[in-house]
Amino acid sequence: MGYVSAVPPPRTDAAADADADAAHDPDAAHTAGAAPNADAAPDAGRRGGRRSVAAALLLGALGATVVLLASGRTWARGTAALGSDALPLTADGRAVTGLPASLAIVGLAALVAVFAVRGRSRLLVSGLLALSGLGAVLAALFAADGRQALDAEAARTTADAAAHVAGLTQTAWPHVTAAGGALILLAGLLALRFGKAWPSMGGRYERDGSPRTRTVAPVDPDRPEDLWKALDRGEDPTR
Repeated sequence: MGYVSAVPPPRTDAAADADADAAHDPDAAHTAGAAPNADAAPDAGRRGGRRSVAAALLLGALGATVVLLASGRTWARGTAALGSDALPLTADGRAVTGLPASLAIVGLAALVAVFAVRGRSRLLVSGLLALSGLGAVLAALFAADGRQALDAEAARTTADAAAHVAGLTQTAWPHVTAAGGALILLAGLLALRFGKAWPSMGGRYERDGSPRTRTVAPVDPDRPEDLWKALDRGEDPTR
């Protein structure tokens, strides 16, 4: 059976000093333990800001690309009577409505402008970005019928102003366009929520208002070209 002692092990001087400091300052241990968490909070905020910037850029660019590509696809099909024959007709998204493609371009411009402005202007541009996406969604869904565009195509093809399209069918491309508009809308919502913490592309180039010192190149009296350059600058090369 081993020997068990009830006497506590000797304490080192460092441990004794730590206990003495804790006795004099009870908040010291709490402050020391909270310091890493306080430093981690700004880092977490910066990481969250970078993630929101990357997500907004990805969603906005992808959404605008989808809208522009899908707007050029066939949205509706039908037939027009030409004598005893049925003439097939198609209408792409731009013929049905050019609004989604136009709003996608506006959204791209707003996505770039978000990083060029600050303060209230950034809030307004972020709202424009979100509204562009919402408008593209609504325009794609409510104008997906395509009957008016096909009727116009039927009248032009048959040279009959009263011609109407028959057998109207729709494709999935209007819904794809609406999905692209939804991505632009999400990018705008991210900009509205996190845009205040995003960096500005022109921040490093802004002047702080302090006067800039002008560095004057030394004039070599043995070089005539230096003398002439000094005279052109309005300087006295003989000084």
